[in-house]
Amino acid sequence: MTRITLDAARVIIRETLNHAAKAGMKPLSVAVVDAGGHLIAFERSDGAPAGRFDLARGKAYGSVMLGMGGTAQRDRAEAQAYFIGAANGAYDGKLVPVPGGFVVRNSEGEIVGGVGVTGDTSENDMAAGEVGIAAAGLVADG
Repeated sequence: MTRITLDAARVIIRETLNHAAKAGMKPLSVAVVDAGGHLIAFERSDGAPAGRFDLARGKAYGSVMLGMGGTAQRDRAEAQAYFIGAANGAYDGKLVPVPGGFVVRNSEGEIVGGVGVTGDTSENDMAAGEVGIAAAGLVADG
């Protein structure tokens, strides 16, 4: 797969939300973007706050634009806040550099898109996203 298709995005979202529900997590929101950072699909669970769209999209967008998942972005922000600040300025404030953002790769290791999951703890956002991405036959780099 050289890109995330709409069908793959739907699998990622469905399985991420299913995992969250089965694990008793808070309502999640999930955004899937292509390798250029353009939105493919978004969904929020019943009860998830409406404002979560921007957070989920920002996690996915930042992961693709910087080529590093949300955990690496957070770590980079702690070590070099000026870098993440400058990057966020360059990307019009669209980055959300926290765990729950994933670079999504195909089996050859190529970046095919990004996923952003938000709504619970960072650890739970990550766990749910990893399940959804794997269900689509892709590799999560969070």
